Amino acid sequence: MGNSYAGQLQSARFEEVLHSSIEASLRSSSLVPRPIFSQLYLEAEQQLSSLEGGSRVDNEEEEEEGEGGLDTNGPPNPYQLAPPPEGCCTMDGFCQAGKDLRLMSVCNEPLEVPAGFLLVGVKSPSLPDQLLVCAVDKRFLPDDSGHNALLGFSGNCVGCGRTGFCYFTEFSSHINLKLSTQPKKQKHLKCYLVRDAQGALTQGPAICWKGAEFRNRQASASANSGPVLPLLEGSGPLAAFSGEPGAPGLNLGIQMSAQQAGPTLASDQPPMAAAPGSRVFNGRDSPKHQQLAQSSLVMLARPSALGILSNSGPPKKRHKGWSPESPWAGDAGYVQGIVSRAKYEGAGVAQAGTVGPASVAFPVMGSGEPVSVPDNLLKICKAKPVIFKGHGNFPYLCGNLSDVVVSPLLHTCYQNSQSISRAYEQCGSSAVQPISEEMQLLLTVYYLVQLAADQVPLMEELEQIFLRSWRQSHLAEVRQCPQAPPQPYPAVPGPAAPVTSAQLPWLAGLAASSCNHSVHVIECASSLAEGLAEMFRLLVEGKLAKTNYVVIIHACRNAAIDSCIAVTGKYQARILSESLLSPSEYQRKVHCELATGRLDSLGAFFSALCPEGDIDVLLDKFHQETQGHISSSVTSPSVTNAVGLEVGGIPTCATDRQEPRGVRPSQLAVAQKLLSHVCSVADSSTRNLDLGSFGKVDFLVCVPPSEVTFQQTVAHVWRSGVLQELGLEQEPATRQRVERHVLKMDAEAPATFTAFLQRSRRSPHTLFVLVHDHAHWDLVSAVRNLYSQSDPCVGLVDRLLNCREVKEAPNIVTLHVTSFPYALQTQHTLISPYNEIHWPVPSGDGAGLYPESKKYFGLSEFIESTLSGHSLPLLRYDSSFEGMVTALGKRFPHLHSAVIRTLVLVQHYAAALMAARGLPQMKNHTSVETLEITRNLLSAPKQCPCGHGLMVLLRVPCSPLAAVAYERLAHVRARLALEEDFEIILGDPTAGITVGKHFVKRLKSWQKIEDAEWRPQTYLELEGLPCILIFSGMDPHGESLPRSLRYCDLRLISASCLARSALEQELGLAAYFVSSEDPAEQAARSEASGSGDGEKPSGSDNEDEEEAGPEAASLEAASPSEPGSPARREWSCSHDSASSSLSSRGSGSVLCSEASAQHSGPVQGELTRASPPCGSMEEARVPVEKPRSDGAPRAGQQSLQVPSSSSSPGASCTGTLVLQAPQCSLAKACRQPPIIFLPKLVYDMVTATDSSGLPKAASLLPSPSVMWTSSFRPLLNKTMTSTEQSLYYRQWTVPRPSHMDYGNRAEGCVDGFHPRRLLLSGPPQIGKTGAYLQFLSNLSRMLLRLTEVDVYDEEEINTGLWEEPEWHYTQLNDPWPDLELFRKIPFDYIIHDPKYEDASLICSHHQGVKSEDRGTQRTAEPPVRRRTARIRLSKYAAHNTYHHCGQCQHYLGSQPRYQLCESTLHAFAFSYSMLGEEIQLHFIIPKSKEHHFVFSQPGGQLESMRLPLVTDTSQECIKSPTFTPTTGRHEHGLFNLYHAMDGASHLHVLVVKEYEMAIYKKYWPNHIMLVLPSIFNSAGVGAAHFLIKELSYHNLELERSRQEELGIQPQDIWPFIVIADDSCVMWNVVDVDCSGEHGREFSWSERNVSLKHVLQHIEAAPNITHYALLGLHKWGGRARACEVREPFSRCHVHDFVLLNVDLTQNVQYNRNRFTCDDVDFNLRVHSAGLLVCRFNRFRVMKKQMAVGGRRAFHITSKVSDSSAAVVPAQYICAPDSKHTFLAAPAQLLLEKFLQHHSHRIFPLSLKNHGHPVLSVDCYLNLGPQVSVCYVSSRPHSVNISCSDLTFSGLLLYLCDSFVGPGFLKQFHFLKGATLCVICQDRNSLRQTVVRLELEDEWQFRLRDEFQTANAREDRPLFLLTGRHI
Repeated sequence: MGNSYAGQLQSARFEEVLHSSIEASLRSSSLVPRPIFSQLYLEAEQQLSSLEGGSRVDNEEEEEEGEGGLDTNGPPNPYQLAPPPEGCCTMDGFCQAGKDLRLMSVCNEPLEVPAGFLLVGVKSPSLPDQLLVCAVDKRFLPDDSGHNALLGFSGNCVGCGRTGFCYFTEFSSHINLKLSTQPKKQKHLKCYLVRDAQGALTQGPAICWKGAEFRNRQASASANSGPVLPLLEGSGPLAAFSGEPGAPGLNLGIQMSAQQAGPTLASDQPPMAAAPGSRVFNGRDSPKHQQLAQSSLVMLARPSALGILSNSGPPKKRHKGWSPESPWAGDAGYVQGIVSRAKYEGAGVAQAGTVGPASVAFPVMGSGEPVSVPDNLLKICKAKPVIFKGHGNFPYLCGNLSDVVVSPLLHTCYQNSQSISRAYEQCGSSAVQPISEEMQLLLTVYYLVQLAADQVPLMEELEQIFLRSWRQSHLAEVRQCPQAPPQPYPAVPGPAAPVTSAQLPWLAGLAASSCNHSVHVIECASSLAEGLAEMFRLLVEGKLAKTNYVVIIHACRNAAIDSCIAVTGKYQARILSESLLSPSEYQRKVHCELATGRLDSLGAFFSALCPEGDIDVLLDKFHQETQGHISSSVTSPSVTNAVGLEVGGIPTCATDRQEPRGVRPSQLAVAQKLLSHVCSVADSSTRNLDLGSFGKVDFLVCVPPSEVTFQQTVAHVWRSGVLQELGLEQEPATRQRVERHVLKMDAEAPATFTAFLQRSRRSPHTLFVLVHDHAHWDLVSAVRNLYSQSDPCVGLVDRLLNCREVKEAPNIVTLHVTSFPYALQTQHTLISPYNEIHWPVPSGDGAGLYPESKKYFGLSEFIESTLSGHSLPLLRYDSSFEGMVTALGKRFPHLHSAVIRTLVLVQHYAAALMAARGLPQMKNHTSVETLEITRNLLSAPKQCPCGHGLMVLLRVPCSPLAAVAYERLAHVRARLALEEDFEIILGDPTAGITVGKHFVKRLKSWQKIEDAEWRPQTYLELEGLPCILIFSGMDPHGESLPRSLRYCDLRLISASCLARSALEQELGLAAYFVSSEDPAEQAARSEASGSGDGEKPSGSDNEDEEEAGPEAASLEAASPSEPGSPARREWSCSHDSASSSLSSRGSGSVLCSEASAQHSGPVQGELTRASPPCGSMEEARVPVEKPRSDGAPRAGQQSLQVPSSSSSPGASCTGTLVLQAPQCSLAKACRQPPIIFLPKLVYDMVTATDSSGLPKAASLLPSPSVMWTSSFRPLLNKTMTSTEQSLYYRQWTVPRPSHMDYGNRAEGCVDGFHPRRLLLSGPPQIGKTGAYLQFLSNLSRMLLRLTEVDVYDEEEINTGLWEEPEWHYTQLNDPWPDLELFRKIPFDYIIHDPKYEDASLICSHHQGVKSEDRGTQRTAEPPVRRRTARIRLSKYAAHNTYHHCGQCQHYLGSQPRYQLCESTLHAFAFSYSMLGEEIQLHFIIPKSKEHHFVFSQPGGQLESMRLPLVTDTSQECIKSPTFTPTTGRHEHGLFNLYHAMDGASHLHVLVVKEYEMAIYKKYWPNHIMLVLPSIFNSAGVGAAHFLIKELSYHNLELERSRQEELGIQPQDIWPFIVIADDSCVMWNVVDVDCSGEHGREFSWSERNVSLKHVLQHIEAAPNITHYALLGLHKWGGRARACEVREPFSRCHVHDFVLLNVDLTQNVQYNRNRFTCDDVDFNLRVHSAGLLVCRFNRFRVMKKQMAVGGRRAFHITSKVSDSSAAVVPAQYICAPDSKHTFLAAPAQLLLEKFLQHHSHRIFPLSLKNHGHPVLSVDCYLNLGPQVSVCYVSSRPHSVNISCSDLTFSGLLLYLCDSFVGPGFLKQFHFLKGATLCVICQDRNSLRQTVVRLELEDEWQFRLRDEFQTANAREDRPLFLLTGRHI
């Protein structure tokens, strides 16, 4: 266009530019006026310093008359103010007369304002927070639109009253502004001043200076240290008009049904919906258009002098020499190039609101006179003109309608831009006006003018142009709208006078006058039909041969304009018209062309091009000449080797080694994330998934209807062994059984799916996982699909996976798995954003999941290879092929481009094969790229002893064309006698793989397969086979390709129907892994081919063997490092495959994924371009530098050329020749990624980036089945994570009516999310299948784990250390103990519970220590970990809060009728003399449990807890109330006793601390809770036991009193309570068979029983009220005969006890104790003469818990900054010392100190079990190496005989008055024995020593007094030690 000005949209309004350009054209001597577009939009950028100085020339200001020209090339001079007059006032805020002008000072003063003047606020730079008041003539102030202000100034000083200031410079001096720059009224006159309601002068609205806000933003940006306008970088479509080639764009076309045709085509479109467009992409070959940005700073230049003139008057006098071609005024500094950003969207299959085939040629309904389409228009024009309806009415078309295409897309775009302002009208901006129709059309003309010849118009670019123009016009309203989208653009001046209808045709023609006839404007006088007829006439006459676009305008002064735009350029029209076809129409058109024989003319043309004659004739001639000696001269070494395999030795190859299979860390991490999300669904309050009710996992994997994908998935499942892990198969399953779990979505799928649903209904306790693999395929709605009758497979996913049975089944979880999740991330999606799982990226939190030697090679790495610093790029396009296709398209306009491209490419392959077989003249009929492919294909097997070769993927989307290509290439191969050299495989998705028998033999020998019937069923099994895979199908269906893939030929993919998902899945075919090698190793292996470092995974499974993989395949990740990186290279010819190997730079990758902020910097170094080879490129090699060990990018890279031995004449290539022995081509292919060939349009689209580094293809419409919600959406950001992208698409896309999620919001659900649906997304070929199969295994193991529990499995301790007692309970078959017999059994003082392994031994006179064990029986250190066993939960188990089932919902209160608010709080107080005060407890009683209590009437005060009678025999209730003290286990405590009680009625009370009341109430709303007083918040379990017992006894007394009034005797009230730990999970009973011949011979078995059975059995015991304490045996998996022989024992009981609160009235728990309180209480009960009985046949299992309980107490220092650990030796200290105090209860410190350091107090007791420590009235744990002897001081106590014992120490703990001097003198102590007296305070300590006369036998020292390490306010305990005299 002759426009060389690079930059961005200029800030001035284009109407002014137009008028200025017209005037400039009249004055200029040049005949060619400067293009207006370049003035309006392509302004140059200014240097940063010019924005900071503040002294630049402002072109919005008028120039002073007579000032002369300004030197715009020199730096601006600082402004010099005239010195103020002597003696005047110079104080800021005052005028020179000394009068105060500050608003705050004069706001209440009356000011005289002359008529025609207004009070204005002046901004002074020296008073930033003040405004100065002045009066200004309103004629010199602008109106509300920023216009009509007279030039100059007229004002008065309100302070001194001076008038007549005619220059603002003079006035600024008078009011002491003290400016350093030239005074400008626009800069300093800020706002109007108005009077408020009180009459005070206050700040009013701002003065609307044109461009003022623009300058303010510039000034604020220049003040920052960062980029001048950071908003411009990476946000907003700034250059929708950009002509750069890397800005490919989508076309203006769209599919349109017949119902939408005509003038009302777009009337049903939603106004805010972005018009979907077909995908066509622009591109240029010019190198200047490939330049990237030179700097990441985006700076704005000053507006051009052409664009500042107001329409209110004539322009001022210009500088001399001014012309439109002169440099811009005020443009100081250099111009920085920027890469502007364009926005691209894909097009849908159909318009919103319509489903069906596109209407390409149809009768267009219109209005007015009809227009006849000429005959033979297509033949004349060589392309179908595409007419876009614009404004107004469109006329009727008649005649040859098949030769034109009409689209309403432009009309829809105009409507959308008209409705842009509606978003702001909601904010209250009623004055906002939409952009005018004249402006829309004029902007459209300018857009078309700047398009290059090889670019196609993009509707989204035009839409962004309209949006920006509207923003400029209504900037103030946009800023006032709080809900407006963020502003990605700089501030611009206000609007000027609008373009009128009369001006429009002339301005449009003027704009088109400089584009070299590419745009032609036709003005119609009467109607639009006249212009259309004129256009058809010009087309027929050939006068529009050079015109690409025709703009037809019918503009009337008093009526709305009519317009339309016709695309007549052959290139543009062909692409646009073909893009309007739907996929089905595209297939039908191609099939019709093949069926009608239209290809014959193209074949004849090919024959005419070959001077040597027809290719078929040459093939026949070659076949005849070579027939007869093929076996001796043609057969390749690979064939010979293959034949030799049948005879004997098997050749070996390095690639025969298979990589070990296994689940990689990244797959394990994803599987764990999936499991976590499933658990989150189960843990949610909605309880939509009850994992506790499932005991098994089953699954079904749904795959697209591709036989290869089906077999591939079957192989995955079969090799993974998941069926065995899930228990679905008992032994290795056959493939036939595996196929039952994989569903191919074809016509037979509904029957299989119905069977799956029936299985799920029959197995409610099995969790079924429905895996929807390749989930982006077939999202068509089954309800709204028009083709459901004709094609039953369409919409099958919706019919099956979204059916009501799947949605409502509580045991089905649906997992969608895809690499392209965008179509499932809309506003109507069924998948919650919280249920999305994204593959971890190596640069983010998944850095540790990937080995350094492996790197996923995806789209971003392919794009990176096109940047500088690399060897030959891996992404290429074939310019010679593209040129031939373009030429043939003009010659054969009736043929579809896909047909032409396919036949041309097949012709190239045929000619290349012929050239490789000895016909060198055929080189001229193929391209260098195709020749390279065929030569390497044929030569690769010769370099391997096994005959391994390469795979060439030839992607032919259209199935009929794929069949044509297959037949043609097979024919050529047969005539060239190459059947044994390589295979040609037709990859049809609906069929399997067909491979020749001799090739099958090779594959079997390579893979060591002995099955005679084996045939390859997947592409992965073709590894090493030299072949051309013709891959058909409109979309890939998830097929994985082997690591021998070397070339991915995508030259035939459609460039006009690509959305982001479609593009990524095409390029994802080549994605796999590369491995970084040691440079020395690589150098030793690299040969002339320059092997890369890529390595594909094992050939067995491409997807399941990769090693790493971020979100690298996402398009926004594929970008150069920075906008300032060097230019991307254009390759017009290709090089050898091996020479284009990967340049993996480790951390220098441009991989942009979830953590793109962590990317390494741009590649350093200049681009080194290799000279294009002149001849064969097979021997040309470019060695590639390997990554260094530190992963740093290298500074540069050199390219070496190797002279070719077979180069054509004239070839001159110099370089270094690298000679090395041949190497297996498969081994080389495994170390380098494949090379991808793309169409030119797609290549430009993929490699183009905007100024922020974001690939422009990332802004495509994510999927054809969705559409944008609004034009106001922000653009994707380069640094967005996968989660942020998902939220972006969820906000800005909606499904089309044909999408299966379209009606989701209407289903009645508030948010529309399905609770049991998950989405797993990750790059292609990353290992997603292996991840979700591992997830199934993990899920199955977790469900089994949920049904299992870890219980303590320990043997009883201290069983063999003591001499056996003489008395046993002899009645082995007694169900209950006989009272008289039981009284005779001596009490076993020894602790046998294994949890007290580290506790002190208790001595008694009944049990003596065996002599051989004396002193050596105990170990000093307890075991590190207690032994556990995993036990399956029975139906009688107790459960925690994670258990949910239908049976116990009412018990837990999870049903709606049980609400948290339906609990009442009741106080219960009783007196206890030992505490000296009244105890007040609180009960939280749910409504459903109030029947267990007695309340006063009236008043409802809690009186007592109901107790049953001893004589009650009901089998449906439990008589004993159960109390469970707990702390820190609100989630994990086993409080759900419904199943344990077998549904029996029972009373269960949770005993909690006050500070934990709320959290326990939240988790257990239907449980009764006893809340301890706050003083016990830091107490131990002893306090809970103490209060439980005392409360129960007090309640017993109350119940006796209450029921005595009813005639019931007090002794008949049930006196027992149950005190149970919160970890008791199950109960067993031991059944003993004593039928042996000898008296004490027996056998036993163990079974699980309910807690109901246990309690009812014990409660039914005769004389039970005579027992004080009853307990159960602890379960152990290795029970011995001695443990089960005796049914009852008189010993310690723990964990689960029945306490007789009546008998134990005078025996209390020690409320201060933290540990061993149950042992202490057992000893107290026995010493009181009461019976303690343990039922040995009942066993309780205790669950291992890692939280809560005793672990809730932490001993820390009170010094906050102390980081040192506190050891037990620091728990006591000397009184009054400077010891660090600890934040812990004193009793806990004492107990822990004695447990670990009692040997310091009792040195003689260490390992001296014959001389224990005498402990009076208490049991304290002194550690395992010290024994104690417990005695009670109470009268009539049962104590052991101590007459024969000599004690090594005496422990007196808080002794009371029962301990006296006489009591102590009956015991004997060793000389030197130690005494330890413990009291509450030092005074009590001294009183105790005196009262007990201890000084008579014990020696004390002052230094032997200690205290616990507590502060005084924490009430420490005091210790006094002494030695026995």
